[in-house]
Amino acid sequence: MRNNRKQFKVIIERGEDGYFVASVPALPGCHTQAKTLSDLNKRIKEAISLCLDVAKTDPQYRKQLSRLAYEPSFIALETVEV
Repeated sequence: MRNNRKQFKVIIERGEDGYFVASVPALPGCHTQAKTLSDLNKRIKEAISLCLDVAKTDPQYRKQLSRLAYEPSFIALETVEV
């Protein structure tokens, strides 16, 4: 049996309201939020699945993928004080 699983880089931040926010740069418009990281993990998997389903049937979304999607490379995280 072939493994058809895909991996996506997810950016996770904490919003001003305390919620965790996740976005997937490789899938434009793929975002979600949750109060806990556990819930966020479930929700981002659902969001990714939905975006992939849309990409199968919607040529406009596929076009958007080719124009706006990118695969980030993590370089560093810094705190800068000004």
